[in-house]
This record gives sequence, structure tokens and C-alpha cells, in this order.
Amino acid sequence: MKIGSVDLGEKPVLLAPMEDVTDPSFRYMCKHFGADMMYTEFINADGLIRDAGTSVSKLNIFDYERPIGIQLYGHIIESMVEAARIATEAYPDVIDINFGCPVKKIANRGAGSGMMRDVPKMVEMTRLIVEATHLPVTVKTRLGWDEQNKNIVEIAERLQDVGIKAITIHGRTRAQLYTGKADWTLIGEVRNNPRMHIPVIGNGDIDGPVKAREMFDRYGVDGIMIGRATFGRPWIFAEVKHYLKTGELMKPLSTRDKVNIARMHFERSIQVKGPKTGMLEMRRHFSSYFKGLPNFKEIKLKLLTTLDPNEVDTLLNLIVERYGDYVVDESINPSPWANSHD
Repeated sequence: MKIGSVDLGEKPVLLAPMEDVTDPSFRYMCKHFGADMMYTEFINADGLIRDAGTSVSKLNIFDYERPIGIQLYGHIIESMVEAARIATEAYPDVIDINFGCPVKKIANRGAGSGMMRDVPKMVEMTRLIVEATHLPVTVKTRLGWDEQNKNIVEIAERLQDVGIKAITIHGRTRAQLYTGKADWTLIGEVRNNPRMHIPVIGNGDIDGPVKAREMFDRYGVDGIMIGRATFGRPWIFAEVKHYLKTGELMKPLSTRDKVNIARMHFERSIQVKGPKTGMLEMRRHFSSYFKGLPNFKEIKLKLLTTLDPNEVDTLLNLIVERYGDYVVDESINPSPWANSHD
């Protein structure tokens, strides 16, 4: 599968852009386990133009992350075009437009999935962004605004016609948010539309290697994107790719294995963000890495409250001592981050 000149190989597995999740330290872990392409957290176009610190910091990417895309969102065409020019100067491999975020404060002002209520504006914005950058432009979106307006087949054609190089489709409407099951039927319809010649990437409810292979086989998508199922499980990329290659499931990780991974993630977080911010931002990940361990409340509370890196190290050693080779059944311990923004 190619996005412009970016070659991702056959049946690539991509990391979804997620606010407050896909920061450099988490991307480091996902790349370590084989993510074929990753994206930054989504960036507010207005904030980027104003040189707001939070927005600008999200432009920071590393060569080992490549290929990587910078994702932008906004509802003002001129701002989005200018933001695309600024993002281009950060030298990503792809500029991605967020037409999929369903969060009320974003969608109700016409950004994210809110743009699906004004398709002509969506198309014009995309056309001008394509013209503003030499990089491949991609789009992430949904099936439509609600059950009565599932217009993704038309939208995909029109966006392709103005120059996007790939489209990722989340199999829910904006009205669904993250409830119910993702419907891949229309994703497959877009992929098998004879008018479409760009890659179509499917997203939504891929929770493991079996589901990943099913989506490839049943709907013929060119790639898949995984979001929420990566929380506390960045090794899901290795699991999926192993299963696609061999037809066999990887051996489940022990708690000892997960501690080693959490430690690697923690060290990278401190290195990238500094001790205080790195500690604070790891709390959500510690909860995810060790979900399902019995009688874990006391250790968990300490992990989520300490600001001492040395105490974290002591606690991780204690987890190995107590749980060692214990294996959590992932099938009955789904991600706790069910409402995050993939």
C-alpha cells in the first residue's frame, strides 16, 4: 500500500491519532512493536497559527518514527490551510485532516466530524490544503453525521477527486460517538467502489489479531488502523503482524514482560517530557498496562500518586515479585479507555 510515494508494504497496521495518548513516548512503544505508520495527536489549526505552546509542541517528531503523519483539525478554511503550511515545515511524511472527531466541543462548531454536515466546505478545505503542501494529504473521517446521513461513499469520491492520497474511515457515525459496534459494511463499499483508486484504511473495534485479519479478508481494505485497543497493549502491532504472517497467535505476555515494557515506556516518557510531566502522563498508561491483576489496588494507588521516579522503579520491581509469570486474560479485560478519541 502506498500513500503517494510512502510505501507501507502489504496489509499495513497503523496507529490512530488520539488526543492525550499518541505522544512521542507512546509512539515510541508502538513503533518498537511494529506499527507501520503513526500519527501525532491531533493539532488545533488556530492554536498552531497563534503559536500556542501546546499545539506547536505536538509538531515534534523523530526520524525513527517515520513514516509519520501530522493531523490537523479546525473549521476555518484559511486557518487550516495556513496550519498545513506550518506543519509541512516540520517535515512529516503526510498531512492528515481530521474530519472524524465526534467530541461535542469540536464537532458542534463544525470541525472534526462536524464538517460532514457541510460537504462542499469539506471538499473545498481539502482541495486548498492539497494545493498548499507538497506532501501527501490524507483524511480520517466517519460514515456520516447520523444514521440518516451515511454519505461516506459520496464523500470519499469527492475528496479523492480533489487530490487526497488515502482515506481512513471509522465505522461509526458522529451520532454514535463510540457506542455500539463499528459497521464496516460501508467501509467495504468505499473500498470496492470502482471509482476509488486511493488506499482505503478501516478503523473501529479492531481489538486483536483475529479481528484484524477478518477485516482485511472480509472487506478488502488496504490497511487497518488501531486506536483504543493499543492502550496498555502497544504490542498489539506485533500480535497482528505475527498472526497475518503465520496464522498463529503469539504467546500471551506475562506480567513480567509487561513490567519490562512499562519500564521502557516510563523511561522514554521521562526523557521526552521531563520528570514531572513524564510522571504525570504515565499514570494513564500504568492503569492500562496492569489492568486485570488481582488484588492490585494498593500498588495501583501508589503508581497513580507518586511523583518519585525511584518509587516507580521500586513498585515495578514489586509487581514482578508478586505476579511474575501471571498472565491476564485479555479477552475479559478490555481497554479502560473506551471513550478516547480514535
